[in-house]
Amino acid sequence: MKKLILTASTICLVTFSIISCKDDLLESPPFGQFTSATFWQSGEDVVAATNAIYEPLRDHDFYGHAEHTFSIVEDDQWRAGDHGEDQAIEELTFDPSNAQLAAGWREKYEVISRANAVLINAPEVEMDASLKDRSLGEAYFLRGFSYWRLHVIYGSTAIILEEDVLAGEYNKPKATIEEMQRQIESDLQMATQLLPQSHSAADLGRVHNGTAWGLLCKLYMYMDRLNDAITAGDNVINGPYPLAENYADNFRIETENNPEMLFAVQGLDAWAGTAHRIYTTPRPWGGWDFHAPTQNLVDEFEQDDPRRDATLFLPGEMVDLGGDRGLTEYTTELSQTGYHFQKFASWRSAGGLDEGQNVPILRAADVYLLVAEAKIRSGQNGDTELNAVRTRAGLAPVTNATMDDVIHERRVELAGENQRHFDLMRWDKAGIVDIVSIYGEDRGQFDPPRSFDRNKHYYFAIPQREIDVSNGVLEQNPGY
Repeated sequence: MKKLILTASTICLVTFSIISCKDDLLESPPFGQFTSATFWQSGEDVVAATNAIYEPLRDHDFYGHAEHTFSIVEDDQWRAGDHGEDQAIEELTFDPSNAQLAAGWREKYEVISRANAVLINAPEVEMDASLKDRSLGEAYFLRGFSYWRLHVIYGSTAIILEEDVLAGEYNKPKATIEEMQRQIESDLQMATQLLPQSHSAADLGRVHNGTAWGLLCKLYMYMDRLNDAITAGDNVINGPYPLAENYADNFRIETENNPEMLFAVQGLDAWAGTAHRIYTTPRPWGGWDFHAPTQNLVDEFEQDDPRRDATLFLPGEMVDLGGDRGLTEYTTELSQTGYHFQKFASWRSAGGLDEGQNVPILRAADVYLLVAEAKIRSGQNGDTELNAVRTRAGLAPVTNATMDDVIHERRVELAGENQRHFDLMRWDKAGIVDIVSIYGEDRGQFDPPRSFDRNKHYYFAIPQREIDVSNGVLEQNPGY
């Protein structure tokens, strides 16, 4: 099934449209004919502008790759690659001038800007009511999602809303952590009220009601609002978002848009791909050899857990690279750690990496495990939700699951999906794990000890260039 690719190029139009698309380009209006003042005339304009909000997600510096660089501190992967700025992040020796820290900042605020444009203009457009609600819901969600990523990475940043755009107020100081969380919650709650439960095949890839409830569940876990997390998560668990029958279906191009996949960056081969697949695959196979899984992660999988094979390329495995290469053996020499992530890569039948591979952001399985955790931490039984994930993997259920069970399941279920480092930080804040000890352990060359400072490392440094551009209105995070 062809996937919806939600990009500006799909509609030949960004939020403030500049040029229209015609079958005959020679008949196109002159560049600059359409402006924001003349654009918002129809429902088609609103849908086109809403589609354009998604486009920055594919960018190399957003979920195309850079978001995953903020996870290389974790004990599941070694940075690999050849970027010195990545080494400083992995070893927690970075300073605010580190170039990688700025990756994605502009793209997140671009999403916010495009979402604000829809929220300002769409209410005044005469159009189908359900389509207007859907568009507004998408704008609220994607703005909330961008603030969510800014929050978990930097703690707090400037909040720019509709009234700021109308007043021309963009150079604002950082919000407080609490203000940041309240804004994200507000946007996601609005999205739950406006978005449909699901989409038809023609609209697969758009966010829906379950996406918003799932991210709300995650937000509440970071806020330690456990009962609210359970309530939000139950809307996913009891909704039309069942776990895929086969874990690997989440990472196969033919089945990756199944109901479990609540939110993913969409890719379409030879047209609108994402860069992440290149970073995680072997260089001789068309990749760039970044994000190499560690032996510590490999050892975490139970011996009969099929998720290990679906997640990792293992020595001796035969992989179909297509074209003249066909079935090729994966060997330890392909990776410095001996492993690569498999879940983010596919090859065309004619050869070459397939750009149709999505990048998963939020799955229902993630929400199941968050609800299990919330129940266990609040003195309830989380077996049902945790065992739904284990049973799907064909593993024996556990009885009276503990936080150790949750920590294990989240690690193997979500390996490589940009979760582990942020999980460890929130668990450390809650006194569940000792992140200083975990990161301080010497596990060899590819998982060396690093010093986690609780006075500053819960959040990354605000990029120095953003502080400079703001003329000091933005203030640096403590400790940097």
